[in-house]
Amino acid sequence: MSTTADLVIALKKELKNAQMTYADLAQALGMAESSVKRMLAKGDMPLSRIDAICRALALDFADLARRVADEQPLLKELTQEQEKAVVADKKLLLMAICVLSQWTLEQVVATYRLTEAEGIKYLAQLDRIGIIELRPLNRYRLKLAKTFRWRPHGPVMNYFRDHALLDYFAGGFDGLGEGVLLVHGNISRSLAPAFMERMQRVAQDFAQQHLADQKLPDRERELLERHYFEGVTFEAISREMDVSKQRISQLHLRAVRHLREKLGDVEHRIPVRTGKLKNTLREWMGEPAVTHSEAE
Repeated sequence: MSTTADLVIALKKELKNAQMTYADLAQALGMAESSVKRMLAKGDMPLSRIDAICRALALDFADLARRVADEQPLLKELTQEQEKAVVADKKLLLMAICVLSQWTLEQVVATYRLTEAEGIKYLAQLDRIGIIELRPLNRYRLKLAKTFRWRPHGPVMNYFRDHALLDYFAGGFDGLGEGVLLVHGNISRSLAPAFMERMQRVAQDFAQQHLADQKLPDRERELLERHYFEGVTFEAISREMDVSKQRISQLHLRAVRHLREKLGDVEHRIPVRTGKLKNTLREWMGEPAVTHSEAE
Protein backbone atom coordinates (compact mmCIF):
# COMPACT_ATOMS: atom_id res chain seq x y z
CA MET A 1 0.00 0.00 0.00
CA SER A 2 1.37 3.41 -0.92
CA THR A 3 2.11 6.12 1.59
CA THR A 4 -0.52 8.37 0.01
CA ALA A 5 -3.16 5.68 0.40
CA ASP A 6 -2.19 5.32 4.08
CA LEU A 7 -2.59 9.07 4.53
CA VAL A 8 -6.05 8.99 2.94
CA ILE A 9 -7.13 6.17 5.28
CA ALA A 10 -5.88 8.20 8.23
CA LEU A 11 -7.76 11.27 6.96
CA LYS A 12 -11.00 9.30 6.83
CA LYS A 13 -10.48 8.34 10.48
CA GLU A 14 -9.84 11.97 11.39
CA LEU A 15 -12.99 13.09 9.53
CA LYS A 16 -15.00 10.53 11.48
CA ASN A 17 -13.45 11.56 14.81
CA ALA A 18 -14.15 15.22 14.05
CA GLN A 19 -17.72 14.33 12.99
CA MET A 20 -17.14 16.22 9.74
CA THR A 21 -19.38 15.03 6.91
CA TYR A 22 -18.42 14.89 3.24
CA ALA A 23 -20.74 17.84 2.73
CA ASP A 24 -18.87 19.84 5.38
CA LEU A 25 -15.52 18.96 3.82
CA ALA A 26 -16.76 19.80 0.33
CA GLN A 27 -17.85 23.24 1.53
CA ALA A 28 -14.48 23.84 3.22
CA LEU A 29 -12.60 22.82 0.07
CA GLY A 30 -14.92 24.63 -2.35
CA MET A 31 -15.70 21.37 -4.16
CA ALA A 32 -18.80 19.38 -5.01
CA GLU A 33 -19.72 16.72 -2.46
CA SER A 34 -19.70 14.05 -5.18
CA SER A 35 -16.13 15.01 -6.12
CA VAL A 36 -15.02 14.71 -2.49
CA LYS A 37 -16.62 11.27 -2.17
CA ARG A 38 -14.98 10.11 -5.40
CA MET A 39 -11.61 11.49 -4.37
CA LEU A 40 -11.64 9.76 -0.98
CA ALA A 41 -13.01 6.49 -2.40
CA LYS A 42 -10.20 6.38 -4.96
CA GLY A 43 -7.67 6.53 -2.13
CA ASP A 44 -5.14 8.55 -4.07
CA MET A 45 -4.68 12.32 -4.30
CA PRO A 46 -1.88 14.87 -4.50
CA LEU A 47 -0.20 15.91 -1.26
CA SER A 48 -1.45 19.46 -1.80
CA ARG A 49 -5.03 18.18 -1.53
CA ILE A 50 -4.19 16.15 1.60
CA ASP A 51 -2.69 19.31 3.10
CA ALA A 52 -5.88 21.23 2.27
CA ILE A 53 -8.00 18.60 4.03
CA CYS A 54 -5.68 18.81 7.04
CA ARG A 55 -6.26 22.56 7.20
CA ALA A 56 -10.02 21.98 7.07
CA LEU A 57 -9.62 19.62 10.03
CA ALA A 58 -7.28 22.03 11.85
CA LEU A 59 -4.75 19.20 11.78
CA ASP A 60 -1.03 19.60 11.19
CA PHE A 61 0.19 17.52 8.24
CA ALA A 62 3.26 16.43 10.22
CA ASP A 63 1.00 15.05 12.98
CA LEU A 64 -1.00 13.11 10.41
CA ALA A 65 2.15 11.64 8.87
CA ARG A 66 3.42 10.69 12.33
CA ARG A 67 0.18 8.89 13.15
CA VAL A 68 0.41 6.94 9.90
CA ALA A 69 3.98 5.97 10.70
CA ASP A 70 3.00 4.86 14.21
CA GLU A 71 0.36 2.52 12.77
CA GLN A 72 2.73 0.77 10.37
CA PRO A 73 3.39 -2.90 11.25
CA LEU A 74 6.58 -3.35 13.27
CA LEU A 75 9.37 -5.59 12.01
CA LYS A 76 9.93 -8.94 13.70
CA GLU A 77 13.07 -9.57 11.70
CA LEU A 78 15.35 -7.65 9.33
CA THR A 79 16.22 -8.78 5.83
CA GLN A 80 19.61 -10.28 5.03
CA GLU A 81 20.59 -7.04 3.28
CA GLN A 82 19.54 -4.89 6.24
CA GLU A 83 21.63 -6.96 8.65
CA LYS A 84 24.63 -6.82 6.30
CA ALA A 85 24.37 -3.04 6.34
CA VAL A 86 24.33 -3.03 10.15
CA VAL A 87 27.44 -5.20 10.63
CA ALA A 88 29.39 -3.40 7.90
CA ASP A 89 30.40 -0.79 10.50
CA LYS A 90 31.10 -1.72 14.14
CA LYS A 91 30.01 1.70 15.37
CA LEU A 92 26.73 1.35 13.47
CA LEU A 93 26.22 -2.08 15.08
CA LEU A 94 26.87 -0.51 18.47
CA MET A 95 24.29 2.20 17.79
CA ALA A 96 21.79 -0.42 16.61
CA ILE A 97 22.18 -2.33 19.89
CA CYS A 98 21.78 0.91 21.84
CA VAL A 99 18.54 1.86 20.07
CA LEU A 100 17.24 -1.66 20.66
CA SER A 101 17.74 -0.83 24.34
CA GLN A 102 16.04 2.53 23.63
CA TRP A 103 19.01 4.57 24.78
CA THR A 104 18.98 8.27 24.04
CA LEU A 105 21.76 9.85 21.99
CA GLU A 106 22.95 11.55 25.17
CA GLN A 107 23.32 8.20 26.94
CA VAL A 108 25.28 6.69 24.04
CA VAL A 109 27.68 9.63 23.79
CA ALA A 110 28.22 9.64 27.57
CA THR A 111 29.00 5.93 27.66
CA TYR A 112 31.03 5.26 24.52
CA ARG A 113 33.80 7.02 22.62
CA LEU A 114 31.40 8.43 20.10
CA THR A 115 30.93 12.11 19.28
CA GLU A 116 27.49 13.66 19.01
CA ALA A 117 28.04 14.22 15.27
CA GLU A 118 28.92 10.55 14.81
CA GLY A 119 25.89 9.53 16.84
CA ILE A 120 23.57 11.62 14.67
CA LYS A 121 25.17 10.17 11.54
CA TYR A 122 24.57 6.60 12.73
CA LEU A 123 21.00 7.38 13.77
CA ALA A 124 20.39 8.69 10.25
CA GLN A 125 21.85 5.46 8.83
CA LEU A 126 19.56 3.34 11.02
CA ASP A 127 16.66 5.45 9.78
CA ARG A 128 17.61 4.71 6.15
CA ILE A 129 18.02 1.00 6.90
CA GLY A 130 14.53 0.95 8.44
CA ILE A 131 15.29 0.18 12.09
CA ILE A 132 14.14 3.54 13.45
CA GLU A 133 12.20 6.59 12.36
CA LEU A 134 14.39 9.57 13.19
CA ARG A 135 12.49 12.51 14.67
CA PRO A 136 13.35 16.11 15.60
CA LEU A 137 15.93 16.76 18.33
CA ASN A 138 17.59 13.39 17.60
CA ARG A 139 14.71 11.43 19.09
CA TYR A 140 13.48 8.33 17.32
CA ARG A 141 10.74 5.73 17.13
CA LEU A 142 11.84 2.11 17.07
CA LYS A 143 10.27 0.30 14.10
CA LEU A 144 10.92 -3.16 15.52
CA ALA A 145 8.36 -5.36 17.26
CA LYS A 146 8.74 -6.47 20.88
CA THR A 147 9.25 -9.99 19.50
CA PHE A 148 12.08 -8.80 17.21
CA ARG A 149 15.09 -11.08 16.87
CA TRP A 150 18.21 -11.12 14.72
CA ARG A 151 18.15 -13.74 11.97
CA PRO A 152 19.33 -17.02 13.60
CA HIS A 153 22.04 -17.56 10.98
CA GLY A 154 22.17 -14.02 9.65
CA PRO A 155 25.06 -11.55 9.50
CA VAL A 156 24.52 -10.10 12.99
CA MET A 157 24.31 -13.43 14.88
CA ASN A 158 27.28 -14.77 12.91
CA TYR A 159 29.21 -11.64 13.86
CA PHE A 160 28.43 -12.15 17.54
CA ARG A 161 29.44 -15.81 17.36
CA ASP A 162 32.76 -14.85 15.80
CA HIS A 163 33.58 -11.79 17.90
CA ALA A 164 31.62 -11.72 21.17
CA LEU A 165 30.41 -15.15 22.24
CA LEU A 166 33.65 -16.49 23.75
CA ASP A 167 34.39 -13.19 25.45
CA TYR A 168 30.89 -13.10 26.92
CA PHE A 169 31.21 -16.52 28.55
CA ALA A 170 34.81 -15.92 29.64
CA GLY A 171 33.52 -14.05 32.69
CA GLY A 172 32.96 -15.72 36.03
CA PHE A 173 29.33 -14.58 36.36
CA ASP A 174 30.08 -14.32 40.07
CA GLY A 175 29.36 -10.64 40.66
CA LEU A 176 26.40 -9.25 42.57
CA GLY A 177 23.25 -9.80 40.50
CA GLU A 178 25.06 -12.13 38.07
CA GLY A 179 24.75 -15.84 37.49
CA VAL A 180 24.90 -18.61 34.94
CA LEU A 181 23.19 -21.98 35.29
CA LEU A 182 24.25 -25.19 33.60
CA VAL A 183 21.41 -27.67 34.08
CA HIS A 184 21.95 -31.32 33.15
CA GLY A 185 19.10 -33.46 31.93
CA ASN A 186 16.80 -34.18 29.03
CA ILE A 187 13.12 -33.62 28.36
CA SER A 188 10.81 -35.08 25.77
CA ARG A 189 10.06 -33.27 22.53
CA SER A 190 6.45 -32.88 23.62
CA LEU A 191 7.51 -30.77 26.63
CA ALA A 192 10.02 -28.58 24.76
CA PRO A 193 7.44 -26.10 23.34
CA ALA A 194 6.10 -25.40 26.84
CA PHE A 195 9.61 -24.64 28.12
CA MET A 196 10.27 -22.41 25.12
CA GLU A 197 7.07 -20.50 25.86
CA ARG A 198 8.16 -19.96 29.47
CA MET A 199 11.57 -18.73 28.30
CA GLN A 200 9.84 -16.29 25.98
CA ARG A 201 7.83 -14.96 28.92
CA VAL A 202 11.04 -14.46 30.92
CA ALA A 203 12.53 -12.57 27.96
CA GLN A 204 9.42 -10.38 27.74
CA ASP A 205 9.55 -9.72 31.48
CA PHE A 206 13.16 -8.64 31.14
CA ALA A 207 12.32 -6.35 28.20
CA GLN A 208 9.47 -4.77 30.17
CA GLN A 209 11.72 -4.35 33.22
CA HIS A 210 14.33 -2.65 31.04
CA LEU A 211 11.83 -0.21 29.52
CA ALA A 212 10.46 0.65 32.95
CA ASP A 213 14.00 1.25 34.22
CA GLN A 214 14.76 3.52 31.25
CA LYS A 215 11.80 5.71 32.17
CA LEU A 216 12.92 6.22 35.76
CA PRO A 217 14.43 9.61 36.63
CA ASP A 218 18.24 9.51 36.68
CA ARG A 219 18.47 9.91 40.44
CA GLU A 220 16.05 7.07 41.17
CA ARG A 221 17.76 4.77 38.68
CA GLU A 222 21.16 5.55 40.18
CA LEU A 223 19.86 4.78 43.68
CA LEU A 224 18.49 1.38 42.59
CA GLU A 225 21.68 0.51 40.73
CA ARG A 226 23.91 1.47 43.65
CA HIS A 227 21.81 -0.34 46.26
CA TYR A 228 20.66 -3.51 44.47
CA PHE A 229 23.48 -4.13 42.00
CA GLU A 230 26.47 -2.79 43.91
CA GLY A 231 25.29 -3.53 47.43
CA VAL A 232 25.78 0.03 48.71
CA THR A 233 23.78 0.87 51.85
CA PHE A 234 21.26 3.68 52.01
CA GLU A 235 23.46 5.43 54.55
CA ALA A 236 26.45 5.41 52.18
CA ILE A 237 24.30 6.55 49.26
CA SER A 238 22.94 9.43 51.34
CA ARG A 239 26.51 10.62 51.93
CA GLU A 240 27.36 10.30 48.23
CA MET A 241 24.28 12.27 47.18
CA ASP A 242 24.64 14.71 50.10
CA VAL A 243 21.07 14.19 51.28
CA SER A 244 19.58 12.70 54.44
CA LYS A 245 19.03 8.97 54.85
CA GLN A 246 15.31 9.71 55.20
CA ARG A 247 15.36 11.39 51.79
CA ILE A 248 17.08 8.33 50.29
CA SER A 249 14.35 6.12 51.74
CA GLN A 250 11.72 8.38 50.17
CA LEU A 251 13.47 8.22 46.78
CA HIS A 252 13.70 4.45 47.07
CA LEU A 253 9.99 4.05 47.82
CA ARG A 254 9.12 6.36 44.93
CA ALA A 255 11.41 4.46 42.53
CA VAL A 256 9.89 1.12 43.53
CA ARG A 257 6.39 2.55 43.12
CA HIS A 258 7.26 3.88 39.65
CA LEU A 259 8.61 0.48 38.65
CA ARG A 260 5.48 -1.28 39.85
CA GLU A 261 3.26 1.13 37.95
CA LYS A 262 5.22 0.67 34.73
CA LEU A 263 5.69 -3.08 35.04
CA GLY A 264 2.03 -3.87 35.69
CA ASP A 265 1.50 -7.56 36.41
CA VAL A 266 5.01 -8.79 35.68
CA GLU A 267 5.82 -11.20 38.48
CA HIS A 268 9.37 -12.32 37.73
CA ARG A 269 12.40 -10.23 38.56
CA ILE A 270 15.31 -12.19 37.14
CA PRO A 271 18.70 -10.43 36.95
CA VAL A 272 20.12 -10.86 33.44
CA ARG A 273 23.79 -10.24 32.79
CA THR A 274 23.73 -7.83 29.85
CA GLY A 275 26.68 -5.73 30.89
CA LYS A 276 29.32 -8.23 29.71
CA LEU A 277 28.22 -7.96 26.09
CA LYS A 278 28.20 -4.17 26.33
CA ASN A 279 31.69 -4.29 27.79
CA THR A 280 32.80 -6.29 24.76
CA LEU A 281 31.36 -3.60 22.53
CA ARG A 282 33.16 -0.96 24.57
CA GLU A 283 36.46 -2.72 23.93
CA TRP A 284 35.81 -2.49 20.20
CA MET A 285 35.18 1.23 20.60
CA GLY A 286 38.05 2.02 22.97
CA GLU A 287 37.89 2.88 26.66
CA PRO A 288 34.54 4.57 27.46
CA ALA A 289 33.75 7.54 29.63
CA VAL A 290 33.04 6.46 33.20
CA THR A 291 29.41 7.01 34.15
CA HIS A 292 26.99 5.45 36.61
CA SER A 293 25.25 3.79 33.66
CA GLU A 294 28.10 1.25 33.63
CA ALA A 295 26.64 -0.43 36.72
CA GLU A 296 25.42 -3.87 35.78
